[in-house]
Amino acid sequence: MTQHRPLRAAVLSAGSWGTAVAKIMADAGTDVIVHARRSEIADTINTTHRNPGYFPDIELPFTVKATTDPAVALDGTDFLVLSIPAQSLRASLAQWAPHIGPDTVIVSLMKGIEAGSGLRASQVITDVTGVPEERVAVLSGPNLAAEIMAGQPAAATIACPDETAARRFQTACHTPYFRPYTSTDVIGCELGGAVKNVIALAVGIASGMGLGDNSTSLLITRGLAEATRLATAMGAEPATLAGLAGVGDLVATCSSPLSRNRTFGTHLGRGLSVAEATAATRQTTEGVKSAEAILAMARAHDVEMPITDVMADLLNEKITLDEAAAALMQRPAKPER
Repeated sequence: MTQHRPLRAAVLSAGSWGTAVAKIMADAGTDVIVHARRSEIADTINTTHRNPGYFPDIELPFTVKATTDPAVALDGTDFLVLSIPAQSLRASLAQWAPHIGPDTVIVSLMKGIEAGSGLRASQVITDVTGVPEERVAVLSGPNLAAEIMAGQPAAATIACPDETAARRFQTACHTPYFRPYTSTDVIGCELGGAVKNVIALAVGIASGMGLGDNSTSLLITRGLAEATRLATAMGAEPATLAGLAGVGDLVATCSSPLSRNRTFGTHLGRGLSVAEATAATRQTTEGVKSAEAILAMARAHDVEMPITDVMADLLNEKITLDEAAAALMQRPAKPER
């Protein structure tokens, strides 16, 4: 009887979400090696099975290993899972690309748009590596890393043009507490994940200003409309935005104090400057970096995105908080479609 070797994955890098996905995959029976930039992080993961930078109190499965060498991490891997800031992707991937195997499927966890180019993460991946889009997948959904590390139930969508590749990765990360679904709608998944970060900033601002649940509900609902308009204009399926990668991710990110985008917005709503909010949040906040790129994308496709428009102006400190609220509430009344 033929014995099949376990699936093997490299996770780059050892941040909060990368660590959570490494744990998910290991719990699913996949052999995982995490790439860490700092040797002390890699050494601690290997010796204590904990990530001291993010989850020092949670033990990782023994099948999670770590290295600082991307060539070692990528040797013989079935999947390369990328969990780095969207604005760092191009430079980092250029260093890792020579080590990517000819059959490795690249999985993006990024929820941002590259500034300047306006490219989605999957497009940056194909641009830098030359890997065909059929070997690039996206994982997106309502996935707060701390809850997943605690083993709380969660789900996500895996989108890839090649359904077989999506199902293989589904097998590699399906656990009793993490339920992945498959899709071929990469555009919808990526734009749902990117736009919701900008909307979460707006919700955080409303919370920081002391506004209530009506305001939050307004922003979430109209934010979903913005994301859906943009995504469908670019070829996405409307159902994707009504699913885990759309409304699911939007609700989680806008509602939870664990969300760094919502937290950043809350700092702004309490009167901090963008620089002060950046220092207070400490982690990468994709919505701040992507708002301008998303707005440029919307204008190129003649799509109205008033919340994103106002957030871009606010983040560039062109308008005040009061002016932002007035700009949204004083828009002409129209039918809801």
